Amino acid sequence: MAKQEHLDLLKQGMEAWNRWRTKHSQETPDLSGADLSGADLSQAILDEADLGLADLRGADLSNVWLREARLGYVNLSEANLSEAHLYKAHLKGAYLRGAHLYKADLRGAYLYEADLREADLREADLLKADLTFTDLKGADLGGANLTGAILIETNLTDAIMTSCTIHGISVWNVALEGATQKDLIITSREEPPITVDNLEVAQFIYLLLNNPKIREVIDTIAKKAVLILGRFTPERKAVLDALKDELRTRGYLPILFDFDKPSSQDLTETVSTLAHLSRFIIVDLTDPSSAPYEVGTIASNHIRPIQALFQPSDEAKRVFAMFPDLVRRYHWVLPPYEYQDQEQLLASLQRKVIEPAEQKAQELEKR
Repeated sequence: MAKQEHLDLLKQGMEAWNRWRTKHSQETPDLSGADLSGADLSQAILDEADLGLADLRGADLSNVWLREARLGYVNLSEANLSEAHLYKAHLKGAYLRGAHLYKADLRGAYLYEADLREADLREADLLKADLTFTDLKGADLGGANLTGAILIETNLTDAIMTSCTIHGISVWNVALEGATQKDLIITSREEPPITVDNLEVAQFIYLLLNNPKIREVIDTIAKKAVLILGRFTPERKAVLDALKDELRTRGYLPILFDFDKPSSQDLTETVSTLAHLSRFIIVDLTDPSSAPYEVGTIASNHIRPIQALFQPSDEAKRVFAMFPDLVRRYHWVLPPYEYQDQEQLLASLQRKVIEPAEQKAQELEKR
């Protein structure tokens, strides 16, 4: 229960309260369970850098005025903050687990590392709020306004995000496992509403719709990107660089991926992304260490023309034994092109590599 002396101090106004807080920073104000509904506590100091933090557990703060108040690390668990005015409030590290913030005004609020697990934030206004490292696990954000909000490393596991307005939101590395994402509004209030069901792609979709240059870039990538895969030893690198330059002069966008990069990089995910962006794929099989598993994985998971290149040598007189099986199994895997030297490869590139790959790409587009 709240201490009467602390309640009496609040009733004297914020100037008296803040003066007392400054002098008694080590004391923990006990306002737990207090009925402060409708009170004007704007610019109140309820936190301190030390351990004298206010206890507002279960307090009734509905419709309270806490504009620009200092509430860092304050315990507000289970507090009723419905329709509370928390404009630009400082809530860093505040403990708000299970708090009721229905229709609360949290515009510009600083909620860095705040604990809002299982909080009720339905229809709350979080315009330009900073939710960096905020824990919103299991929180209900249905109908909330997140326009311009910052979500970096935010935990939204099992959160409910239905009909949220997310225009201009900044999202980086958020946790969304088990989250309900439905009818997220990506447009501003002045625009016809457009909804998506995935927070992480919302920014991209909006930019795609409103930025012609981005559309042009994506269109260019889809039509002109060529993924070149191989193990780029110093000897092979010279040939592949020449191949890359030649493709560039013919209007293509070459993208090189070296299988010898550190194993910490997720091969499947990286190649998957690059393959989906590419018009066709060129695989260098000349190096004896070229891995059948890697090429087989790419062929089985990506319906993109795959043109293999092979230069016979004393170390490897033919491509690995599994490759002909890939050609028979997947019609988008073309027979390998064997060439004698770099000069022959570049001279025959259009006829032996580009044209077969383009023909197969056009065939796949019609299916």
